[in-house]
Amino acid sequence: MKLHWKILIAIALAVIMGSITGTEMGLFGITFYGIYDFLGSLFLNALRMIIVPLIMSSIIVAIAKLGSGSDLGRLGGKTILYYATTSTLAILVGLFFVNLLAPGIVNGNPAGDALNLTVDSGELASAVASVEGRGGGDIVNIFLRMVPTNIVAAAAEGEMLGLIFFSLVFGFFMSRIPAGPAETLLNFWTGVSETMMKITMWIMSFAPYGVFGLVAETIASTGFEAFEPLLRFFITVVLALSFHVFVTLPIILKYFAKVSPVAHFHAMAPAILTAFSSASSSATLPLSMKCTHENSGVSERVTSFCLPLGATINMDGTALYECVAAIFIAQAYGIDMTFGTQFTVVLIALLTSIGVAGIPAASLVAIAVILTAIGLPIEAIGLLLVTDRVLDMFRTSINIFSDSCGAVVIGKSEKETGILVARA
Repeated sequence: MKLHWKILIAIALAVIMGSITGTEMGLFGITFYGIYDFLGSLFLNALRMIIVPLIMSSIIVAIAKLGSGSDLGRLGGKTILYYATTSTLAILVGLFFVNLLAPGIVNGNPAGDALNLTVDSGELASAVASVEGRGGGDIVNIFLRMVPTNIVAAAAEGEMLGLIFFSLVFGFFMSRIPAGPAETLLNFWTGVSETMMKITMWIMSFAPYGVFGLVAETIASTGFEAFEPLLRFFITVVLALSFHVFVTLPIILKYFAKVSPVAHFHAMAPAILTAFSSASSSATLPLSMKCTHENSGVSERVTSFCLPLGATINMDGTALYECVAAIFIAQAYGIDMTFGTQFTVVLIALLTSIGVAGIPAASLVAIAVILTAIGLPIEAIGLLLVTDRVLDMFRTSINIFSDSCGAVVIGKSEKETGILVARA
């Protein structure tokens, strides 16, 4: 049975068990509520455990491979600029909608109690002080924190912004040293990255149990109050994703590539539908390349460069989702996020999308990175899994479509003449 079906079954069982057992029922002196808490906490601890090695190895390998050879020339520069631009626009769209609709606020009150987000009062007070104490003038400090004085201490203390920056720099200059040592380092970090992916997949195989514990604990404690904020969160993400795919990307196609957005939607329909049903960018990549080349008329040279690269570093939908989820959790805790803190969220969401996009449960790891960086507890991440599967289908479709739009824009900038000629 596929993982998402197991998670859906776990959610259904959690709703039933949580509503039956409540917080007091138990056996042999052990409450069911305590068991739910144990399962959920164990799963979240496992996610925390993999963050540092996974982030470092993924980003170092992605940047090192990108920086080697002749690909990082004119075509690479254009492609990276496009991907950075669309990812930033997607994050800003998410930022607008989550602030406009405020899904973490229900009837004027933070939804933390409804979501059973219980945390030590001292820890929460510290988080509130660290988040609310930042303003627009702290943007300079954000960039200062990007350069840690001690990379080991930064990793130990969860200073993820500095860790990401170090990984980017390390990966870039790793490709600039002599071939022998560079190959040795690349093999090492590739091995670490692949090992961490295996560990991540192993941890995610236990996701149904973790989700069962987290959802059952919430239902046992609060009843069905949690579903209203989660539904509002789901609607906020869908509206933001829809705006990006039906407004932002078509504007780019129409005014920068001078092609018909409707024609390109039609050309990419098989790949978009496959991405939606499979929720896998990697599995959809061959079909996406075929549609972009044969239906949209982009040359094989541009297609074969832009789309595999996009599958690695360009995740508009995922970056948007990370931003909305992080601020939704902050709202649920009743924390007012200043401009400076929201700028931090935007920056980290953009940077994490470079390295972690292609890994299993990328969004969960990236959200954990963001929450850690801005000083928020990450216990709410497990609840996001309730809606994650369906939202993952939307996110993947948008990721694939954005990659193909990038190929069209880059192809047009390379003076290719056959792009969507028959349909434009």
